Amino acid sequence: MHKAREQGFSLIELLIVVAIILIIAAIAIPNFIRSRITANEASAVAALRTIDTACVNYANTYGVGYPASLATLGSSGVATSTSADLLDNVVAGGMKSGYTFTYTAGPSAGGMISTYSVTANPVTPGQTGVRYFFTDETFVIRFNATAQASASDSPIQ
Repeated sequence: MHKAREQGFSLIELLIVVAIILIIAAIAIPNFIRSRITANEASAVAALRTIDTACVNYANTYGVGYPASLATLGSSGVATSTSADLLDNVVAGGMKSGYTFTYTAGPSAGGMISTYSVTANPVTPGQTGVRYFFTDETFVIRFNATAQASASDSPIQ
């Protein structure tokens, strides 16, 4: 009596399929990580532009110069000089898309703050972002590829 041939995949066939999937994953994962870093950096630059715009709007609306803190630009319901409702609370909280935003107000002269600076640093350098960003009251966004950016670094293109 002949035994009916069993149906299914052999171990070799399954190993070949698994090997092909691993090769495809090895190619795709680094590209995915690079695209995520690029997206995080683009989000950080966009947030810095938004912060610059919010600072100008704040200065024009309240007549006291630039805000004293990033949180001042956020919202608590009603727009006031201490809660201006010019930024969403995620950015006003100082962190978005793998970047930490640090706002530094300049000195107050006669109740007016005439300068400020903002840095955007990756939360985990090399994983959430590669470049560091900086902007100030000149509204020029600058970057540094190795350390925290400052006013002396190159502007982004």
